[in-house]
Amino acid sequence: MSNTAHASRTEPVVIGIDVGSTTVKMTVVDPATKEIMWSKYLRHETRQPEMTREMLREIHAAFPLLTNDQIRVFITGSGGSPIAPQLGAKFVQEVNAVTMAVEKLHPEVGSVIELGGQDAKIIMFKENKDTGDKTAQTSMNDKCASGTGATIDKCVLKVGMPREEVPGLKFDPTKLHHVAAKCGVFAETDIVNLVKSGIPRNEIMNSLADAIVSQNLAVLTRGNTLKSKVLLLGGPNTYLPFLQECWRLRIPEAWAERGYEYDKTVPIEELIFVPKNSDLYAAYGAVLFGLYEPAHIGKYRGLEPLEEFINHGRKSKLGESAGPGLVETPVERDTFTEKYKEPHYADTILEAGKTYRGVIGLDGGSTSSKCVLIDENENILKKVYTLSKGNPIQDMKDMFAEMKKWANDQGAEIEVTGFGVTGYAGDVLEKSLGADANIVETVAHMMSAKRWFPAVDVICDIGGQDIKVMFMQNGDVKNFRLSNSCSAGNGMLLQAMADQFGLPVKKYAEVAFEARLAPKFSYGCAVFLDSDRVNFRRKATRARSCSRASRSSCRRTSGSTSSRSRAWPSSAACSSSRAARRRTSPRSRRRSIISRSASLAPRSTSTRTAARPARSAPRSRRSA
Repeated sequence: MSNTAHASRTEPVVIGIDVGSTTVKMTVVDPATKEIMWSKYLRHETRQPEMTREMLREIHAAFPLLTNDQIRVFITGSGGSPIAPQLGAKFVQEVNAVTMAVEKLHPEVGSVIELGGQDAKIIMFKENKDTGDKTAQTSMNDKCASGTGATIDKCVLKVGMPREEVPGLKFDPTKLHHVAAKCGVFAETDIVNLVKSGIPRNEIMNSLADAIVSQNLAVLTRGNTLKSKVLLLGGPNTYLPFLQECWRLRIPEAWAERGYEYDKTVPIEELIFVPKNSDLYAAYGAVLFGLYEPAHIGKYRGLEPLEEFINHGRKSKLGESAGPGLVETPVERDTFTEKYKEPHYADTILEAGKTYRGVIGLDGGSTSSKCVLIDENENILKKVYTLSKGNPIQDMKDMFAEMKKWANDQGAEIEVTGFGVTGYAGDVLEKSLGADANIVETVAHMMSAKRWFPAVDVICDIGGQDIKVMFMQNGDVKNFRLSNSCSAGNGMLLQAMADQFGLPVKKYAEVAFEARLAPKFSYGCAVFLDSDRVNFRRKATRARSCSRASRSSCRRTSGSTSSRSRAWPSSAACSSSRAARRRTSPRSRRRSIISRSASLAPRSTSTRTAARPARSAPRSRRSA
C-alpha cells in the first residue's frame, strides 16, 4: 500500500522504529491485521534523533486525522534507547524484535543472517521434536566493525567507487584476492594495498564480500551448522546483490564440507533468500513484540519532547564527559587560523616559446596522489594533488595531462630529465615509468624538509593510512616512530568521519571550529573512535562537536604512537619492510635527482641495485 494512501484513517496504529548505527527504519502497522501500511528506510548520516523526527513528521502528514493517543510506539536498534523516553516508546531488544518478525512471517526458516551497520548476527532455530516448540540460538558481533556494513562503506570510499554503482556489482569467485576480515582495520589496509597494486575495483569489492561472508560463517556460527532455509536480512544483504550471491556460493560449500543434507531440488535462491521488506524486520518485529504489552505501554508523547531533546538536551545528556570547544570566540579562531594558515603558493607563470627542463616527483599515497615538477635550480614550477580514484596509473596519467595542459596553455614546453617515485604505489609507478629513483617515504620527507627547513628538529607526517614522526639531529634522522597497523588518527579516519557526517572533507576543520562543546573520545583504536561517534550521536551531539573531539583524539593518537621505534642506522636505511623490499640504500639516494639527466625509457638493469652511473654518459630525453 502506498505511503500516502491513509489520509482518512482514524483507527489506531502502531509505529515500529529501528534506529541503527547508519540508518533509521520505520514502519506503521495496523494492530488488527498486522499489515505494514507505511514504511521508510534512510541513512541518518549520524543524525539519529533528527532523522527520527523527520520521519515521524512524514507519518503525521500521511495520517493527518490520528491523534497522539491513537498511536503506540516501539523502538529498537543500537541508537533507540536514548530516543525511546522522548517519544514515550517501549524499547525492544533487537534480537527479540528480529526473531519475532521471522517467526511471524517465515516460520519455515531454519537460520537468519543479518548484517547491520556496525554489528552482525546469526540466529539459528532449533525445534523440540517432542513438543514442536522452537528455540532461537543467537550469536552476535557488536564489538568490532569487521564483517559489517561499516567495513563495506569504508572500503567503497577507499576504492573510489560511487555509492550508486555498488548495487550493480556481480560476484565473480574466479578473481578474488586476500582480504583479512578478522579485523575491520586490517581489511581496510588490505583494500588499500590492492588499490595501489592496480587491482580493478570490482575484484576488490568481490574479495571484500567473500572475506566478510567467510568470516561470519567461521566465527558467528560458533561451530554450529546453518540450517535451511536461510534468511538474509539487513541493509547490506538487501541492497548488495553481489553479497547475496556470495552467501549462496559459500553456504552450500559449508554444508557439503559438514555433510549437511538439504533439498537440492529447490533452487538455491529459495533456500538462501532475501525476503520482502528485509531491511524492516527489526522495526516490524518491535511492533509484534509490543502488541503483547499492556495497552498503556508505548503511548506516543508526540514530537515536542524529542524537539526539546534535540535543541536543548545535548549538554545535560553528556554531563561532565564533554569538554570545551577548540576556541571560545570567533576572534580567537581567526587569530589561530591566521597564524597557522598554509603559505600562499601559485604555479609558475611560464614564458611562451621557452622549454623548461626539470624533474618530476610522484607520491602514490594510500588515499591521494601527488605530483611536483621542479627545475634544475630546485624551484617548484608546478604541483598537482588529487584524491585517488582507485588506480594509481590512471591518477598518474591525469596529473601528467593537467601538467601538460598547464604548459601548453602558456605556449611553453617541458623537458622531463628524470622521475622519482615514492609512496604505497611506488613500485607500480616505478615499473610503469621506468623511474630513476624509488625511495622510501621517510627518506623522501627528510630530504624535502631539509631542503626548505635546514634546522628542522621533528618531522610529522599524517598520511591516509599511516602516521610517521621523525626526530632529527645534526641534519640526519636520529629516531623515528611509525604507526601503520591501525587507522586511528590518520587521514582516512578523518575522511571517513566527514563522509559519515555528510560533510566535504575540506570543510571538516571549519565545522570543528564552530563547536562550543566537545565530547571526549577514546583513542588508540579506530573502531573505538567510531563506536564513540555513534554513541555521541545517539545523545544528539552535533556534528561540529564530534568533529572537534575526533580531531583532538587524533592528535593524542598520533602523539602516542609507538608501534615501531629504534635508532636510525648509520646508513640511514629505513627500517620499514618496504625499504627492505626496495633493496636500496637511502643514503645513496640522498643526492638530489635534479642534478642529473635521466632516461625515461625502461632499462634492463634497475638503477636501484647499483650506484648512479657517472653523469658523463649522456641520456636520451623526453618532452612532456
